[in-house]
Amino acid sequence: MSSLESPTPPGPAGPGPGVLAVDVGGTDMKAAVIDQGGNLHGLVRVPSPHDDERPGDVVVDQVAVLAREYATSYPHVELRALGLVVPGLVDDAAGVGLFASNFGWHDYPFGERVREATGLPVAFGHDVSAAGVAEMRAGAGLGANDAVVLIIGTGIAGAVFCEGRPVRAGGYAGELGHAQVPGGFPCACGALGCLETVGSAGAIARRYNLRTGRTVSGAKAVLAASQAGDADACEIWSDAVSALAFSICQLVAMIGTETVILGGGLAQAGSALLDPLGKEIEERLSFLRVPRLKTSVLGQDAGLIGAALRARDLVEKRR
Repeated sequence: MSSLESPTPPGPAGPGPGVLAVDVGGTDMKAAVIDQGGNLHGLVRVPSPHDDERPGDVVVDQVAVLAREYATSYPHVELRALGLVVPGLVDDAAGVGLFASNFGWHDYPFGERVREATGLPVAFGHDVSAAGVAEMRAGAGLGANDAVVLIIGTGIAGAVFCEGRPVRAGGYAGELGHAQVPGGFPCACGALGCLETVGSAGAIARRYNLRTGRTVSGAKAVLAASQAGDADACEIWSDAVSALAFSICQLVAMIGTETVILGGGLAQAGSALLDPLGKEIEERLSFLRVPRLKTSVLGQDAGLIGAALRARDLVEKRR
């Protein structure tokens, strides 16, 4: 498998059965073998396949190709299960991808089809939910009970935990990017005022481009412009912080969230995001407890590690 990288140092997966993990993103599909010692081997990124006629089938085909290549390259690792996580709405219990606007599948039976294509038991789930579980079990959420893992990238999605348990609601919980916020704009989902139209990294860059007529590559450039005194960039960054603070305060008021773990590209802004966000949250809350703000420990591999943990849980359940 020539495209595979060398093994990484021992990761947070810990000891357990050998599994294959696959994390399907809008742009890239990531995969790795996790051995019995918790080491990630052969971490690889390939373009996520898109096909308007066969949107689910082409993903299954790519997963099957990866599974065959890994079996050949790592014969010493007995793969007991496969963990697959995807974006969109999912029914993880049924193994079905309910809907994904960026891919086009509807009610696609991923669990069944991948099992048929690879011969492995399949643990299927949502990418952000899996990343959230990984952070709670092996990352920034250790020790937290009431937490939200908020992934802020092109869009916004979250994984919600109450009393240490994930809240899934048939796949509908955690769609925080589509919660209404003051000052929101028309969203691609068809609603008006969604959080991700203001607070996502994609929205920050898009709004700056539209307002100024200049083109920036992403939110990082807008942040740099704001730090250099660009008034438009300052306002757009401030709007994003305010929208995120509004939604986080709503979570605190409704379900008592005590910890918010920020991941995704925008979280890389560090104190430039955390400091004003924390200040605004504190100003908005009265008697309610102010949540701790943390950044992801597992970073971009959180979804992949979460997929591996799901696969291992499946193996344990089947014993």
